[in-house]
Amino acid sequence: MKFGGTSVGTVDSLSNVKKIVEETPGRKVVVVSALSGITDLLISTARLAVADDISYLESYARIVERHLAVINGVVPAAKRESTESVVRMMLDELSNIYKGVLLLRDLSPRALNMIVSYGERLSSIIVANTIKGATHFDSRAFIRTKRLANGADVLDSELTNRLIVENLNAYGWETAVVGGFIASDTGGEVTNLGRGGSDYTASVMAAALDADSLEIWTDVDGFMTADPKVIDNAYVIDELTFTEAMELCNFGAKVIYPPTIYPVYHKNIPILVKNTFNPEARGTRISSTAHHGGKPIKGISSINDTCLVTITSLCMVGVIGVNSRIFNALTAKGVSVFLVSQAASENNTTIAVRNADADLAVETLREEFAAELESGMFNDIVPERNLATVAVVGENMKHTTGLAGKLFNTVGRNGINVIACAQGASETNISFVIEKKSLRKALNVIHDSFFLSESQVLNVFLVGIGNVGSSLLSQIRKQQEKLQKEKSLKLNVVGIASSRKAVFSSDGIDITRCHELLDTEGIDATPEIIRREILKMNIFNPVFVDCTASADIAALYQELLEHNVNVVAANKIAASSDYPSYLRLKETARRKDVKYLFETNVGAGLPIINTINSLINSGDKILKIEAVVSGTLNYIFNVLASDVPLSRAVEMAKEAGYSEPDPRIDLSGKDVVRKLVILAREAGYEVEQEDVEKRLFVPEEYFEGDAAGFIDRLRGLDPEFEKKRAEADANGEHFRFVASLDNGKVSVGLRRVDSSHPFYNLAGSNNVILLTTERYKEFPMVIKGYGAGAEVTAAGVFADIISIANIR
Repeated sequence: MKFGGTSVGTVDSLSNVKKIVEETPGRKVVVVSALSGITDLLISTARLAVADDISYLESYARIVERHLAVINGVVPAAKRESTESVVRMMLDELSNIYKGVLLLRDLSPRALNMIVSYGERLSSIIVANTIKGATHFDSRAFIRTKRLANGADVLDSELTNRLIVENLNAYGWETAVVGGFIASDTGGEVTNLGRGGSDYTASVMAAALDADSLEIWTDVDGFMTADPKVIDNAYVIDELTFTEAMELCNFGAKVIYPPTIYPVYHKNIPILVKNTFNPEARGTRISSTAHHGGKPIKGISSINDTCLVTITSLCMVGVIGVNSRIFNALTAKGVSVFLVSQAASENNTTIAVRNADADLAVETLREEFAAELESGMFNDIVPERNLATVAVVGENMKHTTGLAGKLFNTVGRNGINVIACAQGASETNISFVIEKKSLRKALNVIHDSFFLSESQVLNVFLVGIGNVGSSLLSQIRKQQEKLQKEKSLKLNVVGIASSRKAVFSSDGIDITRCHELLDTEGIDATPEIIRREILKMNIFNPVFVDCTASADIAALYQELLEHNVNVVAANKIAASSDYPSYLRLKETARRKDVKYLFETNVGAGLPIINTINSLINSGDKILKIEAVVSGTLNYIFNVLASDVPLSRAVEMAKEAGYSEPDPRIDLSGKDVVRKLVILAREAGYEVEQEDVEKRLFVPEEYFEGDAAGFIDRLRGLDPEFEKKRAEADANGEHFRFVASLDNGKVSVGLRRVDSSHPFYNLAGSNNVILLTTERYKEFPMVIKGYGAGAEVTAAGVFADIISIANIR
């Protein structure tokens, strides 16, 4: 049982350790680290002393105070005095060493090793006297190191294993307490196993003693699917294989020290990672036979400290020994390489190192290949910094066809560029290098897309909170819980903008308080600020929703799509703008593998555009479209009567919320023209608004002047229009403002239709569309229903948002 620094750092945590150990049945070895923060404090105090800084005494006093406070708080009263006596004696020894460092102005590696050893020596004595019936062993007596030719101290495994058995078997004990990390060499000098060495000490002892298990007690519940500081819904992995655990540790998962796995792996001793502060949690079990479950990957790990160094030359092709020279040179200088990527053409080799090693790596390789560089055979060797490495780990990946393709497609679709990648034939680890600024986004989108997360997440930016936008927020609020529960889809609103203010939060916005937040925390909502904040957030699975009628907001679509932001628009301006701009938006969305959706541009929530796309994609051809697509105009014509003139009908449409705030937009046919242009383009025709023939029922002069006086001016048309209405009524006909596409020709205009026509019985603000195609020629397809209103339009926008998640 190994307990880290945080587990033995305070009186409360040591009380947990005491309870855990004493309640664990059978014989056990307890390996402890120094009290949390003490190792760093021992080193910093030594640095002060060698610098002749008298403040080292204050630092030393803190070391004394920490240990005495723990003794007084946790060691039983019967052992407290004797424990304090031993600890004070050791602290006096430490004080004398510091004095020697100060006087000699020398801090040799030997002296520093001696100083840092006091951390584990002191903590192990305190823990041994805290746990009932425990026996203390000094690990320097049996953890032995040997020095390599390069000066590094490494474990002498054969000697250590023999000494562990001899020392511990010489005594009768139920609970042995040992200090981790520290060791000695064959000459009796104090050495250590390096940072993380306490884990390694425990593993070596478990293997030597043929333990039933190795328990690593720390301050987390186990290995997580990803870093919980980056991914909120990361969760504990129940089981890992030794290989999976090693891969995750090597790529930044700091739960256990990577070499810890090796000794117990060879003895097939399982590792259990547990939380000292939550001992009831199941933890993570690491063994040779971990259950894989149905998921292809177990976890995601990362290194945010990456530099790539690339050696490039056309002269490398077919030349034997280039890579040998690269790695031998780096090894001689102690540079660790954690990723290698080489093209099959052999004209370049890329290695990944820590940023701290980058300059040394480049210098070493330039020296090694000096002749080739001078002759021009090799290109210059330069470092590429500010990068991060992501590792996707899972032994089940080898049984999953197409996983690498899905991985890189997911990353690319979110605008993340993969600079280098590597995968071994074992298929346990796919590693790739990206820009450091994209790390958080990459981790989130991978975690989300590979079903490690309990739900898929869409991060929504909503611009426009008028009638449609407010209705959309209300619908999202009502459906959020159901979508998460039944469809595992989490809608996270991360940005809201009105015409004046905007608020952004990557953690999500409480949409029940959006108006309050806009008033109290909102920033200016100019299009440029909105664009800047969205791109700065650089969040995964982003969806930009435009519920405005603003040309300036529509102008943002192109750049947002270029940055892999999905766009859902109720705003018709972009899709009905000049044809090259429309085409560029569509092509950008396809190229970036994101969505540009605008179903509600025509027919509010009716599935018109989707239907046209489905027909064309399945090989059909649209020959003719006839449509009543202005809910406002249809409402006006349906309420016209002998006692309801045209001007009054327009007022009623405005009062009912069907018309635009400026009803001239509806009556001028401009809105219908835009909708017809969009339908024609989606049907495959290259059409501009100027191509539409307009046959309007309100003369141009009535639209002149301001909007406030429009209704008064319109009253002058009432008598003439009533005459036309009465004539149509006498013939059993209804007025309909029809948009038409016929073999590429487009027009809008007022028609009179009789009871035999599909447009005749069109109540309220309903829309109707007739699609004549090569398949539906004799009997056109009819789509009919509500075509106006905030609720149905918001529902259509909502449907577009959900379609991005591809849920069923």
